[in-house]
Amino acid sequence: MSKARIAVMVSGGGTNLQALIDAQNSGIITSGSVKLVISNNPDAYALERAKKAGIQTAVVSKKQCGSQDIFEEKIKEILSIKKIDIIVLAGFMSILSANFTNAYPERIINVHPSLIPSFCGKGFYGLKVHEAALKYGVKVTGATVHFVNEIPDGGKIIMQKAVEILEGDTPETLQKRVMQQAEWKILPEAVEKVCSEI
Repeated sequence: MSKARIAVMVSGGGTNLQALIDAQNSGIITSGSVKLVISNNPDAYALERAKKAGIQTAVVSKKQCGSQDIFEEKIKEILSIKKIDIIVLAGFMSILSANFTNAYPERIINVHPSLIPSFCGKGFYGLKVHEAALKYGVKVTGATVHFVNEIPDGGKIIMQKAVEILEGDTPETLQKRVMQQAEWKILPEAVEKVCSEI
C-alpha cells in the first residue's frame, strides 16, 4: 500500500517535527511518510533534525523571494515536484494566504498550543498563547490540531487534548508541559488519521 507523502513546514527548533519522526519510527504513523521538510529560516535547527533522519530539506526565504506570492509559488512548486499529499505546519512562523490554503483544501494541518477557540487567531503564537492563558486565569489549556484555511486558526478541528494549569506555572513551564502532554501526542495521531483517510 502506498503511503501518503507528508511535507512538514518549520521555522525553528523542530520539536514537533521530531515528534512526527519518532512517531513514524515507533509505528504510530503508518499511513504516511515524511518526505520533505521546508523551512523559511535557513538557520532552523529543524533542518538538522531532518538531515539526521534522512529526510530531504528545502529552504524558501520570503525575503529572498521578495513577495508573499513568489514565496508561496516557490513552495507550491517544491510540493508539486515531491508529489506531496499532506502538509503539516509545525511551528511555521509565516501566515499563508488564501491563495495557498485554497490550493490544498483539508490537506494542511496545524498544531496550536491552546484549546481553540480560546487564545487563537492573529497574534497568538508561541509563548504569547501561554501568557494569555495564565493572565486570563483559565484552569485548563491544551493543544488543538486543525485543518488550515485562510483564517488563522480557523479551520475544522481534528483533535484536542487538555492540559491542566498548575499553581506557579510560568509561560515557559506551561509551554513545555503543553508540548509534552498534548502537542507531541495529538499531532502524530492526527497526521495518521488524515493520512489513513487520504
